[in-house]
Formats: sequence, C-alpha cells, structure tokens
Amino acid sequence: MIMLSPVCLAQTGDSVFTYRKGSICSIMINHRNLAYATEIENAFKEMPVPDKYNDHNVGKKVFYTSDKKVEADNLKKHSGFRVNGLSDKKAMNSFDLFLQQQQIASRLIAKWFNRNRIAGACNMELVKERGYANASAADRRLAALSARKEAILQDAGEELIGSTFVLVNDIRYIDKSRGTSVIGGAVSAASKVASALQGQDTTNEPDLGTLIASYKGFNVKIKTYLYQLVWDDEISSFFYENVYTEQPDDSKKEAFENNRGKFSLVYLGMQESSGKDVSFAGVNESEPEKMVLKACNRALDENVANLQKNFEVFKIKAPLVSVQPIQCEIGKKEGVTPDSRFEILEVVEDEKGHVDYKRKGVIRPVKGQIWDNRYMATEEGAEGATLGCTTFEVVSGKDFYPGMLVREIK
Repeated sequence: MIMLSPVCLAQTGDSVFTYRKGSICSIMINHRNLAYATEIENAFKEMPVPDKYNDHNVGKKVFYTSDKKVEADNLKKHSGFRVNGLSDKKAMNSFDLFLQQQQIASRLIAKWFNRNRIAGACNMELVKERGYANASAADRRLAALSARKEAILQDAGEELIGSTFVLVNDIRYIDKSRGTSVIGGAVSAASKVASALQGQDTTNEPDLGTLIASYKGFNVKIKTYLYQLVWDDEISSFFYENVYTEQPDDSKKEAFENNRGKFSLVYLGMQESSGKDVSFAGVNESEPEKMVLKACNRALDENVANLQKNFEVFKIKAPLVSVQPIQCEIGKKEGVTPDSRFEILEVVEDEKGHVDYKRKGVIRPVKGQIWDNRYMATEEGAEGATLGCTTFEVVSGKDFYPGMLVREIK
C-alpha cells in the first residue's frame, strides 16, 4: 500500500494524483411574474459555484417559468429517482422533466471529455487536469501501467465524473417590509437607483432614499434541489466502447447523439434556506444590487452547507494546510460550527493503482478560531473574517501531515 500526499504531489515526483474536488453545474429557475425577478437573475449570474467544487456549468444558467409552483408535491418520494429517457414521465416531477428536456446529463459528460459536437472527437485533458497533479505525470502513469489504463480511467471516473452534481435553485424574494410602497412590487429598483445617481429623470418614480431603504429589507429564500450524475460500470463501458474516440468518427458521433437519453441524473434531495435577515454592513448604499447579491449568496451557501451535511456523496474533502497548528481552509461558508467534527483522511493507493481514503484521526474546531469565509464577511467586519482558515484541535489520532484530507462527520 502506497501513501499519497495530495498537496505535495508535484514536489514528490512519485505521486501523480491531485486533490480531487467534486464538480457542480448550478442553474436557476426564474419566476418572471414575481417581485425582483430581474435583480435576482442578475445576482445569480454573478455567483460562482462554491469554491470547494469545480465549475462544471454547461452554458445557460437561468431558465424561465411563469408558474409560482414548479416542484412536485411528492418530491421526497423521488429520492434516488433517475432522470433519463427510459423513465415513466408520469412518475417524474417537473424538475426531472426539465433536466431531461435540456439533456443536462449528456451535456455534463460531453464537457468532461471535451467532446467536439461537430466531429465527435473527445480527449482526456479535463480528467487529467482535475484528477492528476499534471498532465505529463498522468501520461507517464498511464504508460507505465498500460494494462491498467482502462481501470485507472474508470477509477478516475468513479471519483471525478461520478462526483458531478447539479443544483437547481428556485429563488424567491421575501417581503418582510409590507409598510413601504416599493417592497413587494415587481420594480426594477437597481436600474432606477442607477438612473437617479447618473442625474437622469426619475419623475413619477420612488425617491432614491425609499429605494435604498427597500433593499435594506431585502431577503430571499432558496430551494436547492440536488442531483448527481450517474456514472456506473454500465454507463462508463457504453461510453468508452461506443462513444469515446480521439479522432473524428461519424458512427461514434451518432452513437452519442442517438443515446443521449441513456445518460442520467439521480435526484438526491432538497434543502430550503431559512430566509433569515442578512446584515448589509459593508455594502455601499449607492450599489443596492450588491445587497441582492449578498442575500442570494448567503442563502445558497446555507443550502449547500446543509446538503453537504445530509448527503455523504456531496461532502467536500479539503486538505490540511498546516499541522502546527492544525488548519484547513474551510469555515462558516461550509457550515463549520464549534460542534462540528471532522475526520482526517490519508490517501492510499494499492498495487493495482486504485485510490482509497483511510481515516487516521478526528479533529474539532477551536472555539473562537473558526474562519468566517461567507460572502462579504470581511467587508461586513464579521468575527473571524480575517483568519484565512479554521484552526482545529485533536480528538483522536496522531502523525498528521499537510495534504491529508479533512471531511465532516456527523
């Protein structure tokens, strides 16, 4: 058994595997008939995927509906339900159908292999980039273990491609200030504020002070629906045998196009943000759109953190950056609290090249040393915002070293 340090791979020369993140495709359902739809859409387009995941968006991020209710009443019954062309449409909720119609699963896989839509040619560059320390090391590894090449690619696929997730975000404005004339109306306040600041005519429009005051009470609730890309032995074998080609190939191009429905997502569950008030300290009042962005970021981060706690496959693994003291670059954005507990994992590789993770200990955050890495926490002057990482103390285990991975446990 060979032990690997994910952070120090490039320095050792022998180890080629890198710290492997999950990947996220994040999309939004926009209700055009609801208040602040435009402002919320603009905010979402600026929001990156959570930084502990790879960005695996596949184009359009916002889709529209005029329906106030788009989720099925029995979503909980669909946990573990596959979204593909073979499913019974009557048993599928509206998000399932939407993802199928948009061919999201096949588009995710096409992006993994840099598939050329015109020629059908693919390559492994993204898999190498996300799964190995560097491309040349990966090529040497595959050459040295040519008999294991397919198995190694499947190992990488199991951990990388199979850890691809889709977040469907249903974002709605919450009216908590019913006394004003602006809140609750479908008013494009941000553009009006900009016009007023530029000296443009705002006759018959709410005054600037009223508009800014309305944003100070801005709150949103987000329902985030979590799906996982299916990448099992059947799917990977089909893809490698019938679709993957590094040269233009009409037959393999057609095999992919004719079998898009074979690629699927599985619905895991939903999380709803609390909709609690967000402090707008640190936000310039002349930029109320930043208030919308902050409210949306905080609500989505809350959902992602709770989904990580509730679904084992969605949990992040982050490397230790120091062991004296023990520190890791995770914090309140990832839901770290004084009651959190984390396991320390060592990366190991067997003689066949298969990578696994072994628990070597348990740690907990030090009170008062939890990093507040939430959106605009520094500008807000939040406690712990300048720490840069969270400091931990040992519950059990020893002989930790930088590069070992940290994963939350219940």
